[in-house]
Amino acid sequence: MSPGKQATEPEAAVVAAGVRLEKMNRRVRLSRLVLFTAIAAGPVALGVALVSGPTTVAATPKTEPTTMRTTATAADPSGYAQLFVGAWLRSSADDAATAQARLAQSLAPDVELPDPAADAHDAHARLESVTAVRSAQREPGRWWVTVAAQYADASVRYFAVPVTADESGGSFTVTGAPGVVAGPGRAEVTKSLYGVSVPEGELSSTVGEFLGAYLTGAGEVERYLAPGVQLPAVSPAPYRAVTVRQVLAVEEAAAEEKVPGDGTTVRVLAQVEARDEAGRWPLAYELELKARSGRWDVAALASGIAQKEVRS
Repeated sequence: MSPGKQATEPEAAVVAAGVRLEKMNRRVRLSRLVLFTAIAAGPVALGVALVSGPTTVAATPKTEPTTMRTTATAADPSGYAQLFVGAWLRSSADDAATAQARLAQSLAPDVELPDPAADAHDAHARLESVTAVRSAQREPGRWWVTVAAQYADASVRYFAVPVTADESGGSFTVTGAPGVVAGPGRAEVTKSLYGVSVPEGELSSTVGEFLGAYLTGAGEVERYLAPGVQLPAVSPAPYRAVTVRQVLAVEEAAAEEKVPGDGTTVRVLAQVEARDEAGRWPLAYELELKARSGRWDVAALASGIAQKEVRS
Protein backbone atom coordinates (compact mmCIF):
# COMPACT_ATOMS: atom_id res chain seq x y z
CA MET A 1 0.00 0.00 0.00
CA SER A 2 1.43 3.38 -0.98
CA PRO A 3 2.19 6.09 1.64
CA GLY A 4 -0.32 8.45 0.04
CA LYS A 5 -3.10 5.93 0.34
CA GLN A 6 -2.15 5.11 3.95
CA ALA A 7 -2.41 8.83 4.84
CA THR A 8 -5.87 9.14 3.24
CA GLU A 9 -7.68 6.42 5.25
CA PRO A 10 -7.18 8.06 8.71
CA GLU A 11 -8.43 11.33 7.30
CA ALA A 12 -11.54 9.61 5.97
CA ALA A 13 -12.16 8.04 9.37
CA VAL A 14 -11.85 11.44 11.07
CA VAL A 15 -14.30 12.98 8.59
CA ALA A 16 -16.80 10.15 9.14
CA ALA A 17 -16.53 10.57 12.91
CA GLY A 18 -17.13 14.27 12.53
CA VAL A 19 -20.24 13.65 10.48
CA ARG A 20 -21.59 11.25 13.12
CA LEU A 21 -20.83 13.79 15.87
CA GLU A 22 -22.63 16.55 13.97
CA LYS A 23 -25.69 14.32 13.53
CA MET A 24 -25.74 13.59 17.27
CA ASN A 25 -25.47 17.30 18.07
CA ARG A 26 -28.41 18.03 15.76
CA ARG A 27 -30.49 15.36 17.51
CA VAL A 28 -29.62 16.82 20.90
CA ARG A 29 -30.57 20.33 19.80
CA LEU A 30 -33.83 19.03 18.34
CA SER A 31 -34.63 17.16 21.56
CA ARG A 32 -34.04 20.29 23.60
CA LEU A 33 -36.23 22.35 21.26
CA VAL A 34 -39.09 19.87 21.51
CA LEU A 35 -38.71 19.65 25.29
CA PHE A 36 -38.71 23.44 25.80
CA THR A 37 -41.71 23.83 23.51
CA ALA A 38 -43.61 21.16 25.39
CA ILE A 39 -42.80 22.85 28.73
CA ALA A 40 -44.22 26.10 27.40
CA ALA A 41 -47.33 24.33 26.10
CA GLY A 42 -48.18 22.67 29.44
CA PRO A 43 -47.90 19.42 31.38
CA VAL A 44 -49.87 17.30 28.92
CA ALA A 45 -47.71 18.35 25.99
CA LEU A 46 -44.59 17.73 28.11
CA GLY A 47 -45.67 14.16 28.77
CA VAL A 48 -46.24 13.57 25.09
CA ALA A 49 -42.82 15.03 24.25
CA LEU A 50 -41.03 12.74 26.76
CA VAL A 51 -42.71 9.66 25.39
CA SER A 52 -42.17 10.62 21.74
CA GLY A 53 -38.58 10.46 20.52
CA PRO A 54 -37.32 13.38 18.42
CA THR A 55 -36.04 11.07 15.72
CA THR A 56 -39.47 9.61 15.03
CA VAL A 57 -41.23 11.28 12.12
CA ALA A 58 -44.92 10.42 11.71
CA ALA A 59 -46.15 10.45 8.14
CA THR A 60 -49.25 12.56 7.57
CA PRO A 61 -52.05 10.20 6.53
CA LYS A 62 -53.39 10.82 3.06
CA THR A 63 -56.74 12.51 3.33
CA GLU A 64 -59.50 11.45 1.02
CA PRO A 65 -61.39 14.23 -0.80
CA THR A 66 -64.48 15.27 1.13
CA THR A 67 -67.75 15.06 -0.74
CA MET A 68 -70.07 17.86 0.32
CA ARG A 69 -73.80 17.32 -0.06
CA THR A 70 -76.28 20.12 0.32
CA THR A 71 -79.62 18.86 1.53
CA ALA A 72 -82.58 21.16 1.14
CA THR A 73 -85.00 19.64 3.61
CA ALA A 74 -87.70 22.15 2.71
CA ALA A 75 -87.06 22.55 -1.01
CA ASP A 76 -90.08 24.33 -2.46
CA PRO A 77 -90.84 23.41 -6.11
CA SER A 78 -93.29 26.31 -6.63
CA GLY A 79 -91.26 27.88 -9.40
CA TYR A 80 -90.88 24.55 -11.17
CA ALA A 81 -94.64 23.93 -11.11
CA GLN A 82 -95.32 27.49 -12.28
CA LEU A 83 -92.99 27.02 -15.25
CA PHE A 84 -94.68 23.74 -16.16
CA VAL A 85 -98.24 25.09 -16.03
CA GLY A 86 -97.31 28.05 -18.23
CA ALA A 87 -95.75 25.80 -20.87
CA TRP A 88 -98.50 23.16 -20.59
CA LEU A 89 -101.35 25.66 -21.09
CA ARG A 90 -99.59 27.09 -24.15
CA SER A 91 -99.03 23.64 -25.68
CA SER A 92 -101.09 21.51 -28.01
CA ALA A 93 -101.07 17.77 -28.55
CA ASP A 94 -101.49 18.44 -32.27
CA ASP A 95 -98.08 20.12 -32.41
CA ALA A 96 -95.76 18.56 -29.87
CA ALA A 97 -92.72 20.03 -31.64
CA THR A 98 -93.30 23.61 -30.46
CA ALA A 99 -90.96 25.11 -27.90
CA GLN A 100 -93.68 25.26 -25.24
CA ALA A 101 -94.68 21.64 -25.80
CA ARG A 102 -91.07 20.46 -25.60
CA LEU A 103 -90.60 22.43 -22.38
CA ALA A 104 -93.73 20.96 -20.82
CA GLN A 105 -92.67 17.43 -21.76
CA SER A 106 -89.17 17.97 -20.36
CA LEU A 107 -90.63 19.07 -17.01
CA ALA A 108 -93.27 16.31 -16.94
CA PRO A 109 -92.33 13.44 -19.26
CA ASP A 110 -95.38 11.31 -18.37
CA VAL A 111 -98.04 14.05 -18.56
CA GLU A 112 -100.26 14.26 -21.63
CA LEU A 113 -100.43 17.57 -23.48
CA PRO A 114 -103.79 19.37 -23.75
CA ASP A 115 -105.81 19.64 -26.97
CA PRO A 116 -107.17 23.21 -27.10
CA ALA A 117 -109.80 24.31 -29.60
CA ALA A 118 -108.77 26.30 -32.64
CA ASP A 119 -110.13 29.57 -31.21
CA ALA A 120 -108.69 29.06 -27.72
CA HIS A 121 -106.14 31.80 -28.22
CA ASP A 122 -108.54 34.63 -28.97
CA ALA A 123 -108.55 37.86 -26.96
CA HIS A 124 -110.82 36.48 -24.20
CA ALA A 125 -109.17 33.10 -23.62
CA ARG A 126 -105.56 34.12 -24.18
CA LEU A 127 -103.31 33.20 -21.25
CA GLU A 128 -101.74 36.30 -19.69
CA SER A 129 -99.72 35.00 -16.75
CA VAL A 130 -99.20 32.11 -14.33
CA THR A 131 -98.25 32.46 -10.67
CA ALA A 132 -97.61 29.90 -7.93
CA VAL A 133 -99.79 30.93 -4.98
CA ARG A 134 -99.46 28.03 -2.55
CA SER A 135 -97.40 24.91 -1.91
CA ALA A 136 -97.97 22.05 0.52
CA GLN A 137 -95.71 19.11 1.29
CA ARG A 138 -97.72 15.91 1.51
CA GLU A 139 -94.79 13.76 2.63
CA PRO A 140 -91.01 13.89 2.28
CA GLY A 141 -90.19 14.55 -1.36
CA ARG A 142 -93.81 14.97 -2.53
CA TRP A 143 -95.58 18.29 -2.97
CA TRP A 144 -98.82 19.83 -4.17
CA VAL A 145 -98.35 23.27 -5.75
CA THR A 146 -101.31 25.51 -6.57
CA VAL A 147 -100.74 27.70 -9.61
CA ALA A 148 -103.05 30.54 -10.69
CA ALA A 149 -103.53 31.14 -14.43
CA GLN A 150 -104.86 34.56 -15.39
CA TYR A 151 -106.44 35.11 -18.79
CA ALA A 152 -106.93 38.20 -20.93
CA ASP A 153 -110.58 38.55 -19.89
CA ALA A 154 -109.42 38.81 -16.20
CA SER A 155 -110.69 35.33 -15.35
CA VAL A 156 -108.49 33.13 -13.15
CA ARG A 157 -108.20 29.36 -12.90
CA TYR A 158 -106.27 27.52 -10.22
CA PHE A 159 -104.36 24.30 -10.98
CA ALA A 160 -103.02 21.83 -8.42
CA VAL A 161 -99.78 20.24 -9.63
CA PRO A 162 -98.13 17.15 -8.05
CA VAL A 163 -94.35 17.49 -7.89
CA THR A 164 -91.67 15.11 -6.65
CA ALA A 165 -88.28 16.31 -5.34
CA ASP A 166 -85.14 14.22 -4.95
CA GLU A 167 -83.26 13.86 -1.66
CA SER A 168 -80.93 16.76 -2.38
CA GLY A 169 -83.81 19.10 -3.15
CA GLY A 170 -82.14 20.15 -6.38
CA SER A 171 -84.19 18.16 -8.90
CA PHE A 172 -87.94 18.10 -9.48
CA THR A 173 -90.42 16.28 -11.71
CA VAL A 174 -94.11 16.88 -12.28
CA THR A 175 -95.59 13.42 -11.74
CA GLY A 176 -99.17 13.90 -12.90
CA ALA A 177 -101.52 16.08 -14.90
CA PRO A 178 -102.65 19.29 -13.18
CA GLY A 179 -106.16 19.48 -11.77
CA VAL A 180 -108.42 22.53 -11.67
CA VAL A 181 -109.26 23.40 -8.05
CA ALA A 182 -110.90 26.19 -6.09
CA GLY A 183 -108.66 29.11 -5.27
CA PRO A 184 -107.23 29.82 -1.81
CA GLY A 185 -109.64 31.42 0.62
CA ARG A 186 -109.29 34.99 1.80
CA ALA A 187 -107.57 35.28 5.18
CA GLU A 188 -109.10 37.32 7.95
CA VAL A 189 -107.30 40.63 8.40
CA THR A 190 -106.13 41.21 11.96
CA LYS A 191 -106.47 44.55 13.66
CA SER A 192 -103.67 46.93 12.75
CA LEU A 193 -101.25 48.06 15.42
CA TYR A 194 -101.27 51.58 14.02
CA GLY A 195 -104.10 53.00 16.09
CA VAL A 196 -102.66 56.37 17.07
CA SER A 197 -103.45 59.27 14.73
CA VAL A 198 -100.47 61.60 14.27
CA PRO A 199 -101.45 65.28 13.80
CA GLU A 200 -99.61 67.76 11.60
CA GLY A 201 -96.35 68.69 13.21
CA GLU A 202 -92.67 67.86 13.40
CA LEU A 203 -93.09 64.11 12.89
CA SER A 204 -95.53 64.19 9.96
CA SER A 205 -93.47 66.94 8.34
CA THR A 206 -90.30 64.84 8.62
CA VAL A 207 -92.08 61.85 7.14
CA GLY A 208 -93.38 63.87 4.18
CA GLU A 209 -90.05 65.52 3.43
CA PHE A 210 -88.17 62.23 3.72
CA LEU A 211 -90.53 60.37 1.36
CA GLY A 212 -90.44 63.29 -1.05
CA ALA A 213 -86.66 63.05 -1.24
CA TYR A 214 -86.79 59.26 -1.33
CA LEU A 215 -89.29 59.01 -4.22
CA THR A 216 -88.86 62.22 -6.24
CA GLY A 217 -85.20 63.10 -5.81
CA ALA A 218 -86.15 66.54 -4.43
CA GLY A 219 -83.59 67.05 -1.69
CA GLU A 220 -81.10 64.76 0.00
CA VAL A 221 -82.29 61.67 1.82
CA GLU A 222 -79.28 61.71 4.17
CA ARG A 223 -80.40 64.82 6.03
CA TYR A 224 -83.44 62.96 7.39
CA LEU A 225 -81.62 59.80 8.52
CA ALA A 226 -80.47 58.90 12.02
CA PRO A 227 -76.69 58.71 12.56
CA GLY A 228 -75.26 55.51 11.12
CA VAL A 229 -78.30 54.74 8.96
CA GLN A 230 -77.73 54.32 5.22
CA LEU A 231 -80.69 54.36 2.87
CA PRO A 232 -80.25 55.35 -0.81
CA ALA A 233 -83.10 57.05 -2.64
CA VAL A 234 -85.01 55.23 -5.36
CA SER A 235 -83.15 55.79 -8.62
CA PRO A 236 -84.23 56.89 -11.09
CA ALA A 237 -86.87 58.81 -9.19
CA PRO A 238 -90.24 57.23 -10.09
CA TYR A 239 -92.51 60.15 -9.15
CA ARG A 240 -92.60 63.91 -9.49
CA ALA A 241 -94.67 64.69 -6.37
CA VAL A 242 -95.56 62.99 -3.07
CA THR A 243 -98.29 64.12 -0.65
CA VAL A 244 -98.84 62.70 2.83
CA ARG A 245 -102.50 61.78 3.35
CA GLN A 246 -102.33 60.25 6.83
CA VAL A 247 -99.77 59.16 9.43
CA LEU A 248 -100.67 56.54 12.03
CA ALA A 249 -98.45 55.34 14.86
CA VAL A 250 -98.12 52.50 17.34
CA GLU A 251 -96.77 54.56 20.24
CA GLU A 252 -98.56 57.51 21.83
CA ALA A 253 -95.31 59.47 21.85
CA ALA A 254 -95.67 60.02 18.12
CA ALA A 255 -98.79 62.16 18.67
CA GLU A 256 -97.23 64.48 21.26
CA GLU A 257 -96.92 68.14 20.30
CA LYS A 258 -93.30 68.39 21.42
CA VAL A 259 -90.53 66.01 20.34
CA PRO A 260 -89.80 63.70 23.31
CA GLY A 261 -86.42 63.00 24.82
CA ASP A 262 -83.47 61.72 22.83
CA GLY A 263 -83.62 58.04 21.98
CA THR A 264 -87.42 57.77 21.99
CA THR A 265 -88.41 55.47 19.13
CA VAL A 266 -91.80 55.30 17.41
CA ARG A 267 -93.21 53.21 14.56
CA VAL A 268 -95.49 54.87 12.05
CA LEU A 269 -97.46 53.98 8.95
CA ALA A 270 -97.47 56.76 6.36
CA GLN A 271 -100.16 56.69 3.69
CA VAL A 272 -99.13 58.90 0.78
CA GLU A 273 -100.23 59.84 -2.70
CA ALA A 274 -97.58 59.79 -5.43
CA ARG A 275 -98.00 61.32 -8.86
CA ASP A 276 -96.23 60.85 -12.18
CA GLU A 277 -97.08 61.33 -15.84
CA ALA A 278 -99.17 58.15 -15.81
CA GLY A 279 -101.45 59.17 -12.95
CA ARG A 280 -101.94 59.04 -9.18
CA TRP A 281 -100.79 56.14 -6.99
CA PRO A 282 -101.75 55.48 -3.34
CA LEU A 283 -98.72 54.10 -1.45
CA ALA A 284 -97.96 53.16 2.16
CA TYR A 285 -94.67 53.05 4.07
CA GLU A 286 -93.82 51.71 7.50
CA LEU A 287 -91.12 53.80 9.16
CA GLU A 288 -89.26 53.83 12.45
CA LEU A 289 -88.24 57.24 13.75
CA LYS A 290 -85.99 58.21 16.65
CA ALA A 291 -85.94 61.49 18.58
CA ARG A 292 -82.66 63.42 18.66
CA SER A 293 -81.97 67.01 19.72
CA GLY A 294 -85.57 68.15 19.34
CA ARG A 295 -86.14 66.55 15.93
CA TRP A 296 -87.17 63.23 14.44
CA ASP A 297 -84.72 61.10 12.45
CA VAL A 298 -85.66 58.17 10.20
CA ALA A 299 -84.07 55.07 11.74
CA ALA A 300 -85.56 52.38 9.47
CA LEU A 301 -87.77 51.86 6.44
CA ALA A 302 -89.67 48.57 6.29
CA SER A 303 -91.61 46.98 3.47
CA GLY A 304 -95.04 45.72 4.43
CA ILE A 305 -97.22 46.41 7.45
CA ALA A 306 -96.61 44.87 10.87
CA GLN A 307 -99.70 43.02 12.06
CA LYS A 308 -98.48 41.23 15.18
CA GLU A 309 -97.85 43.00 18.44
CA VAL A 310 -94.18 43.36 19.30
CA ARG A 311 -93.65 42.58 22.98
CA SER A 312 -90.66 43.85 24.86
